[in-house]
Amino acid sequence: SGWKDYQQTGAVCGHALPPGLRESDALPTPIFTPATKAQSGHDINISEREAEALVGPAVCARVRALTLALYAEGARHAASCGIIVADTKFEFGILPDDGRPEAERLILIDEILTPDSSRFWPADRYQPGVNPPSFDKQYVRDYLETLDWNKKAPGPRLPAEVVRRTTDNYLEALRRLTG
Repeated sequence: SGWKDYQQTGAVCGHALPPGLRESDALPTPIFTPATKAQSGHDINISEREAEALVGPAVCARVRALTLALYAEGARHAASCGIIVADTKFEFGILPDDGRPEAERLILIDEILTPDSSRFWPADRYQPGVNPPSFDKQYVRDYLETLDWNKKAPGPRLPAEVVRRTTDNYLEALRRLTG
């Protein structure tokens, strides 16, 4: 979705990006790209200002700092294993009120830095300007794009070959990241 937004506006989640980027080009620095849950379907990309309006400046600043720190650490480890973490998603929640400010009650929820929440590209096959091979669910996304499907539940049944290739991609990510 970020690539599509960039092609249309030159920006992603309110971040103006350099002109002339090609698909899969590395950004000068990682960016914080908040999103919110839609009532149904996909997440909705929002700007940092919109995120601040939803959760407050202190919570947004803390989520931003944690997001960028987690990404940096995960990307460093993955790079040492021959994987580029092209992007990832972290989900946060806020614990019930216990007297501390909300920004101090943040918790990381859901899985992190997995083939379901990230785009993992093999560093040895990375080439700017093209959609690189990946060790994540992109294979399923690419298959679904070939179908006449309205992207609403229930999704179409996946052929055995798509399931097998996706499983192989996930296992390769596991093998590389954990040895």
